[in-house]
Amino acid sequence: MVILGGSSLTLEELERVARGNESVELSDAARFSIRESRRRLEKAASGSQPVYGVNTGFGDFSEIKISKENLRNLQRNLIVSHSCGTGEPMSRDEVRAMMLLRVNALARGYSGIRLETVEMIVRMLNRGIHPVVPEKGSLGASGDLAPLAHMVLAMIGEGEVEYNGIRVPSSEVLSEEGLKPVILEEKEGLALINGTQALTAIGALSLIDSFRAYYLANLSGALTMEALRGITTAYDPRLHSARGHMGQMETADIMLRLVEGSEFTTIQNEIRVQDAYSIRCIPQVHGAVKDTLDYAREKVEIEMNAVTDNPIVLSDSEIYSGGNFHGEPMALVFDFLSIAVSELASISERRLERLVNHQLSGLPPFLAEKGGLNSGFMIVQYSAASLVSENKTFAHPASVDSIPSSANQEDHVSMGNFAARKFREIVRNTTRVISMEAFTACQAVDFRPGDLMLGAGTGEAYRKIRERVPFIESDTIMYKEMDKVLEIMKEYDLGKII
Repeated sequence: MVILGGSSLTLEELERVARGNESVELSDAARFSIRESRRRLEKAASGSQPVYGVNTGFGDFSEIKISKENLRNLQRNLIVSHSCGTGEPMSRDEVRAMMLLRVNALARGYSGIRLETVEMIVRMLNRGIHPVVPEKGSLGASGDLAPLAHMVLAMIGEGEVEYNGIRVPSSEVLSEEGLKPVILEEKEGLALINGTQALTAIGALSLIDSFRAYYLANLSGALTMEALRGITTAYDPRLHSARGHMGQMETADIMLRLVEGSEFTTIQNEIRVQDAYSIRCIPQVHGAVKDTLDYAREKVEIEMNAVTDNPIVLSDSEIYSGGNFHGEPMALVFDFLSIAVSELASISERRLERLVNHQLSGLPPFLAEKGGLNSGFMIVQYSAASLVSENKTFAHPASVDSIPSSANQEDHVSMGNFAARKFREIVRNTTRVISMEAFTACQAVDFRPGDLMLGAGTGEAYRKIRERVPFIESDTIMYKEMDKVLEIMKEYDLGKII
């Protein structure tokens, strides 16, 4: 059970709820804060003063006052009109993460929403009722309006949900579960959709996967280093402490532990003076990525516990309009992460090339026993190169673009949702490239003398792969073997690497 109070949610807890289906509950303090915020909001709504989103229109309609008898219609109209998402649905995990993050933001007690409305999201989350949310349509300011509107559609008995693996009308599932559709009161529609929870959900889950990709890249890099008789001298901790970057020092330490006891590795001048950069500079490149991931984690966890609503209820007499919904803090972070994780794939593919290029490796061309008749691992490198090239395009920053909206009232937006989605694609591509490198490195190892022993960590990885993927003696359907290695890498116990 994850207890939500609005200020301490971690990436680990988010993954447990989103991917592990762990239940959630509001803390007692959060319940009090939500009730108090609602009391203040209702007091303001009863007066004659215009309050944005409570008794006014939205966006460029913010100067239009709405009569008291139309306040409920205002909130419903907001949801149905803003449900303009397009594209494929967000994944189940991403929707669960989005719902979790929205509850956590509302738990802070700044949004003026009723407790029973927040608890509806909690119940849906705990019972596995997942709104169908198209992944495209958000500008990342005013938050993720379209995706979150689709979430709220399900709450009011409209739209569709994924329930027990089936896509069905929300009204049917709510009835089956004994839940009454929410009737939105003053400000509640706006409180539910004005935030960055869709883009943060996608990006946070991808960040979790990025940490995994970093550790797996160290593993695949170590396997390649051994297959190429790499030089461990370059990983001496004194070299890296002299520069002082934490990620670099951590990576060098991991590499040495992975190859500990190896009879494949060499030292400086034993075979050659130095290795190519893709081997020698693993601590510098992978380490820079790790530093970026650590920086991003800090920023993402701040956003996971942030109030991103508008307006914000500060006191009985202060309900202020601001711009906390703007996705720029996350858009910049996800663009930064896109560049960093792309580098993991880029250097991994260069190592893969060294394995299959006989002029660089001293091994049979394309690691084929009977080259010519067999192409061996030739096209594995092609496929990896294609993914690296895709990443270069995806790494172009989304945050530098902005298209004004709402009659130029919302004249600068973050494109943070796209920043998160392209980051997700980069992580997927990179993980696949890393698995291709590991697949190829195991083949290369098998061309070395059979009496040599791999390192403590790399030997474990080699055995895991060889349990399900054999040495490729003659050409076979390669994607099947590649997919097996990808699954092995995804299942890998990171405790054996870190």
